[in-house]
Amino acid sequence: DHRNVSDLDFDDGKSQVADFFDHRLMMQNFMRRGIMYADAVNAVSPTYAREIMKTEYGEGLDRLLTEVRSKVSGILNGIDYTEYNPATDKLVPTNFDSYSLEKRVENKIALQKEFDLKADKNIPIFSYVGRLEARQKGLDLLLEIIPPLMRDFQVQFVFVGGGDVGLAERIRHMHSEYPEMIGTHLMLDYDLPRLVFSGTDFILMPSRFEPCGLSQMEGMRYGAIPVVHNTGGLADSVEEYKPEESSGFGFVFRNYDPYSLFAQIVRSLETFRQDKVWHKLQMTAMGQDNSWEERATEYTKLYNKALQLGRRKLAKEGKLEI
Repeated sequence: DHRNVSDLDFDDGKSQVADFFDHRLMMQNFMRRGIMYADAVNAVSPTYAREIMKTEYGEGLDRLLTEVRSKVSGILNGIDYTEYNPATDKLVPTNFDSYSLEKRVENKIALQKEFDLKADKNIPIFSYVGRLEARQKGLDLLLEIIPPLMRDFQVQFVFVGGGDVGLAERIRHMHSEYPEMIGTHLMLDYDLPRLVFSGTDFILMPSRFEPCGLSQMEGMRYGAIPVVHNTGGLADSVEEYKPEESSGFGFVFRNYDPYSLFAQIVRSLETFRQDKVWHKLQMTAMGQDNSWEERATEYTKLYNKALQLGRRKLAKEGKLEI
């Protein structure tokens, strides 16, 4: 861990790589070396590419990344639109598309039954699909506000994913208090998330930081509305819903604290009750293009740029004629 390397053992990235059995090998930062000698550096979203130049996100490499910022770029990840297709997905009970959203309620009821929740299409469901981790994923905020939400609103939560044992225990305890309103599957599962995406009303991504994030894109593909923190790839893939402008489709909180998250969840609950507005949000979310088609074009441009930069460098060193 670079945080445990003393100043005396700091790796400037220019010294010779230590031998395999040399203890100094564990103190050398190969990410630093990669960034220094690469022709191009790419992050998995444009916003995260800028964030890693700040001390808060840079993990000790922020100054270096700022120095070489001309070769740093960010290309948002995509998802497989053939695999993640609500119209053909065999892992969901009822197939649908943006023009047959009325069928989606069947998946919502199936989701509630799968997790032994109270089956009622009028109860909004918020789902978290991902690693159980507090520092990055924002579950510390989410678990703090669930008790008051349970007291003041009729709302359900679904958790799918494994990770931190302490967080898992807290979620199990909440499930025992509200067995009909909180559903859990606290282990890794590759099939169950598709049922969740196809039936939940909201997909939660309250991450402190998120290089890209995929669950919000997968959820949107299936008509789930994202509730996210304004960071990294979440900021790039989720457009905030602004009723006064009739634009956007997601609910975004900017201050990383439980009050901001709570406010956006309450706002989303009010919007959920407006049938016409809610239907439009779902259609807009499903209409977003997060496929690899456009992303692949951006990568082709990046690779060509890297090739040109590499050729210029070799030519400058007299090792190649252009």
